[in-house]
Amino acid sequence: MSRTAVRTVLVATVAALVVGATTGAAAAQAAVPPAAQSAVPPAVPSPAQSAVPSAAPPTAPSAAQAREGDLLEVRLRDLRPTQPNIGHDQIHYKLGRYAGTKDTDSGRPNKRFDDWCETDGRGEAAEAGPGATLRDPSSFRCTIATGAETPASVAAMKTVVVGPGNALYLTDGHHTTTSLLETTDGGPDVRVRMRVQANLSRLTPAAFWAQMQARSWVWLRTADGTTITPQQLPDRIGLALLPDDPYRGLVYLTRDIGYSPPADAPEYLEFFWASWLRTRIDLGRYDLHDPASYLRAVTDASQLMSSTPGDTEIAPGRTADQLGRMARWNDGKAADKGEFGDLSRPITDPRPGKVAYAVDSRNRVSATPACTRTVTGAYTGPLTVGSGVLCLDRARVRGPVTVTGGASLVLRGSDVTGPVTATRARVVEVCGARVTGPVVVRGSTERARVGGWACTPNEVRGPVVVG
Repeated sequence: MSRTAVRTVLVATVAALVVGATTGAAAAQAAVPPAAQSAVPPAVPSPAQSAVPSAAPPTAPSAAQAREGDLLEVRLRDLRPTQPNIGHDQIHYKLGRYAGTKDTDSGRPNKRFDDWCETDGRGEAAEAGPGATLRDPSSFRCTIATGAETPASVAAMKTVVVGPGNALYLTDGHHTTTSLLETTDGGPDVRVRMRVQANLSRLTPAAFWAQMQARSWVWLRTADGTTITPQQLPDRIGLALLPDDPYRGLVYLTRDIGYSPPADAPEYLEFFWASWLRTRIDLGRYDLHDPASYLRAVTDASQLMSSTPGDTEIAPGRTADQLGRMARWNDGKAADKGEFGDLSRPITDPRPGKVAYAVDSRNRVSATPACTRTVTGAYTGPLTVGSGVLCLDRARVRGPVTVTGGASLVLRGSDVTGPVTATRARVVEVCGARVTGPVVVRGSTERARVGGWACTPNEVRGPVVVG
């Protein structure tokens, strides 16, 4: 693609609402596990420590006029998923690596800048000094300048489809964009360019989703195989909005060991493999918090993929060879060589492997308590809990939420119009929430997490007090 052939369409800037305020660094830091605090560069505030602006989705004329192949600058907050799940351990690998110093210790820019540059169509990161941040692209440099993109660099970009109302539907890049959203110097207002796969904004919603399904640009099956409607998809990205499919995470770790994506790879290739593995590998037999046990799971899964005859149907109309089965496990190399050798390196290695990073990051997050009451969808009226565990899971609540007396609150990917108050609660987790009103968490007896490590940034229009 020539320089003149690349059209960059900028999403219209809309007025932002300044939202949220913390009561100081100590209160925000209390929401982050100690291990995560040590990994976070102190010079860069976390999303939990900063006010997060809120604004409307991109509107005409820019998004509406975007054409197939255009490069469209977007904010991460404006991306709508086209799948209900992601593999959280792929994100944990990225978060662990992004927060570490081992890339820079070896003289390379941190991996998060590589990922941003590739997503933006500009190769890898060329330079990123100590003060570089994803929130300010001028603070680091990519190997390809804006306007000098190549066909290969543009082909590597993540993609969006412009839908009705000029909404931006992410068709490739759920894991990369979620990683950039969740990392310490990321957040919902990070901007990056996407390649426009199509502009279907003139279609009715029904016609739009019919086109998306006809072109295989949407995946409407949950981790357990349940079919959902497009209306049941999350309305934004983030760990709190996109539940974990551990088999999708496992498939990511078998890449270039048991399978390698072919040049004509179908959309959602990894989900085809994940669905197949789900009926053949019982992940309950492995301890995914232990690197050695996790590596055994990767070994068993990748060897099963590789040893399966190439003409085996993995998904309807899709054979193992069509989905990239590697005829020789680990490309014929010994277990301590090649991709599996790299994957297996411990966290103490100068260049740790993906499993080590993923497990280290996963282990920084305390287990969420089991819900005794779950609210989803629309709910009007006050919610008060004095015992047990109240979970708000992608709920839309109009009214106050109050937790007292040793009860627990898990507020994940939900909208609350009203105050959220927890006094002497046992556990409080607020991740990926949009709250119109104050959030006040005082005297938690076990832990409180309002943003922080692997906790999707919140948008709060009101004061935030954690103490």
